[in-house]
Amino acid sequence: MSSFGEIASLVVLAAWLLLVVSLFAVAALSGWLRNPLKLDHCWRLSGQLLVAAMGVTLLAAGAVVGQSLSGSTMVTDAGRQLGLYPDGISVWMALMVSFIGWVILRFAGTYLNGDPGRDRFLPWFLVVIGSVLVLVFTSHLLVLAGAWIGISLALHHLLTLYRDRPEARMAAVQKFIVSRIGDSLIIAGVVLLYMHYGTFHLPDMLSISRGGIDNTGILTLASVALALAAALKCAQIPFHGWLIRVMEAPTPVSALLHAGVINLGGFLWLRLFPLFDGFTAGHMILLVVGGLTALVAVMTMMTQTSVKHALAWSTCAQMGFMLFEIGMGAYTLAFLHLLAHSLYKAHSFLASGRTVVVTSRLPFPDADRPTRVLWALGAAAVAAAMLVAAPRIVEHNALLGALLVFAVAAATLGIPAASSPLARLKLTGLAVMLVPVYVLCHLVIGPAVPAHPGFVLPAAAYGAGGGILLALVIASLLVSLAPHHPLARELKVHFGYGLYLEQPLDRLTRRLASGALRVPAMFHKVPHRPFTREERS
Repeated sequence: MSSFGEIASLVVLAAWLLLVVSLFAVAALSGWLRNPLKLDHCWRLSGQLLVAAMGVTLLAAGAVVGQSLSGSTMVTDAGRQLGLYPDGISVWMALMVSFIGWVILRFAGTYLNGDPGRDRFLPWFLVVIGSVLVLVFTSHLLVLAGAWIGISLALHHLLTLYRDRPEARMAAVQKFIVSRIGDSLIIAGVVLLYMHYGTFHLPDMLSISRGGIDNTGILTLASVALALAAALKCAQIPFHGWLIRVMEAPTPVSALLHAGVINLGGFLWLRLFPLFDGFTAGHMILLVVGGLTALVAVMTMMTQTSVKHALAWSTCAQMGFMLFEIGMGAYTLAFLHLLAHSLYKAHSFLASGRTVVVTSRLPFPDADRPTRVLWALGAAAVAAAMLVAAPRIVEHNALLGALLVFAVAAATLGIPAASSPLARLKLTGLAVMLVPVYVLCHLVIGPAVPAHPGFVLPAAAYGAGGGILLALVIASLLVSLAPHHPLARELKVHFGYGLYLEQPLDRLTRRLASGALRVPAMFHKVPHRPFTREERS
């Protein structure tokens, strides 16, 4: 039976790998073809391959669940023969990436119809999707680093799909500079892990770490390098300017970036955190940088009038929260955050046109301040009582509990003025339902995340995290409940420009790449002049 299971697992994983290779083959073919009919066939074939990838990934998920229930290693052994490491995290990620890729491809087929950039979009889009799938499933850290670099290089071509737009070129150049720094850091982190463990194979590293980890200086340096690489990939402040300017790219590119690429910094740590012994210097970097980014980005998002710019700042904030959660050791919450944000943000960008129409209408006026505060406090009290009764919901972490309670209260502050008491009770009940919904999602996603019983959050981390959350609560309540207060107005002015924190990177970009920011001559508009008499004759 074990032999049969290993053979079946090998067939499923080989089929999955063949589909990924086929994506790269179609990318190369579509980049070479010029016949419109054949290119349309490549679009259809790409969609079919992504659907097949979802199906095979579900079969791999079934094999992983079967391995977990039987206590065998049949799937792991089969994956080792193909250079893959199938586990819960990789299966969830591959399923999400394949689904989002398929949805974006279907949208782009219509959205870019007749657009001159349509032919350039498909090959680089497929390279990005294929590289992400390789990154989430590979068992070799050098392959992971190569896929990481390949994703950023292919994405650069998508960001410059409209080369005549100065903001798009600025975003692409900034992304290129930041990505090259991140690539150097990911390579340094992988090499440092090799120096500590003596192998590049992730399963072997994990086997060694289960026997006990000696937190050497090399491992600490590796955690710092990987934390900085994750922060750069997730567009954390002050390296976030390119993410805001990327709105100049086509909507399918924005959806791909925000839903399937920018979260890879979080995946990197969810994949590699078992290699470190509890809380490290890298965790502290993620906690502080992610928390401060979330604070600034949330406040900036609340001041934006452009839908796409608000979505961009929302992504920046959500990635900050995700890294903040990883820094606190809340790996299951961070993974749930990653998956939920990817699905939500893909829908938000692809439906941004409809969102513009909806937001153009006058919103319902909010209820008076005492009413909103009263209902919010009631919802927060119920949520807090649930967490006190069952602290395992937030892994006995007071900061996570405070974050969840604040989310419930914030959801209740939007009660409209014209609502009846019964409607307000229903809205408050929906807000409180965030807690059991989180518990349900935690039960579904939790088994995919490796256990981390030895993780202990030090007092310094509690202090830093608590200070950031307190500042976020005070600033957001001030802007929401007292928008006409002089301090609130002053905050809105400066947060409207993101506290100007992107300017150092802007100046560096213009200094290093002034030539690349010039619009090519082929895109210059030549002014019309009247024909001379000789030319008319």
